[in-house]
Amino acid sequence: MDQIATPPPLPLSATTRFPVVDPAALIAEACRLYAEFGEVAAEGGRGRIETVFGRTHFETVASGELLARVEASDAVNLAYVKMGLAETVAQCLADAAPSIRWDGDDAGLRVPPFFREMRVASARPIAPRMRRIRLAGENLARFGENGLHVRLLFPPAGREPLWPHLREDGRIAWPCDEDRLETRVYTIRRMDAAAGWVDVDIVIHEGDQTPGSAFALGAQPGDRVGMTGPGGGEAPLDRPLFLFGDETALPAIARILEMLPEGVPARAVIEVDGPEDELPLASRPGIETRWLHRAGRPAGTAGLLPQAVRACDLDALGEDAFIWAAGEFSDFRAMRAHLRTERRWPREHHLVVSYWRRGSSGNDPLPTD
Repeated sequence: MDQIATPPPLPLSATTRFPVVDPAALIAEACRLYAEFGEVAAEGGRGRIETVFGRTHFETVASGELLARVEASDAVNLAYVKMGLAETVAQCLADAAPSIRWDGDDAGLRVPPFFREMRVASARPIAPRMRRIRLAGENLARFGENGLHVRLLFPPAGREPLWPHLREDGRIAWPCDEDRLETRVYTIRRMDAAAGWVDVDIVIHEGDQTPGSAFALGAQPGDRVGMTGPGGGEAPLDRPLFLFGDETALPAIARILEMLPEGVPARAVIEVDGPEDELPLASRPGIETRWLHRAGRPAGTAGLLPQAVRACDLDALGEDAFIWAAGEFSDFRAMRAHLRTERRWPREHHLVVSYWRRGSSGNDPLPTD
């Protein structure tokens, strides 16, 4: 390439300058790592990375020194771009990684802009195996867009919570040892940013003492919990949808159906234990819902969702239909294999996600499509 284009700047920016033995090699490696996530360009001692979060510009300013300028549309995205650069430098240079210090917008920011401290407002059962927790907090508008999921941070019982903070280089510092936080990902089922609350529906399994279930069963008004996000879980709302999921996916399916514009058809197939676990869902012409019952079989073992995907006439809603599916790891693997290997369904027309795995502590990374 003859020249790296410089697009118009974004509203927020920050810069850092640090020593590195081979700036061109670091730029090239950073661009290689980011190539699958966005647009990259590298030429000699200059480079640019652009993702959905923002931009990073590299320039060699002296022998053995690199200037990096990051840009983003808002404080949250700026924090993500800073974090990404610091993590990339640490990954590429390991023990030789220099200290990074930012100047510009949000320099010295300690509280992550995507974090909120929330307090339990209420907790109640909505089905035999599900409780709805209402969390109250401030400045929640951004949690209503850019994703359905949030990560809840549960502090140790009996200890004053210590929440994550931003290091000088932009990366997150997490409390550890006796202050270690347990984290779980959930769907915001419903929210009112103006009133300052979100509802989170948490599945309770018999005998389950994982942090999420323990929190849901013991939640009392005033209890504190951290929340970060949002991100992930969306389905396109401009095309026909097939939705498949178990009760862990039920909050996301319910919210997707409520968000679906009038006139866009959808078919939802949901696995629960029995009729008492069914919940009211959006109902209008064009939306069809079918419930599958495990009838006492352990969750994640019945195989009802993969069977439903195989039996479904996926052409019934047209060639533009999108398939969204979520559930236990074994079901995820079977549904994805059928869609990709047997049906050869286009990747851009489906999203299959593992929400949980039998025998897992819940902290293990689980695959997505």
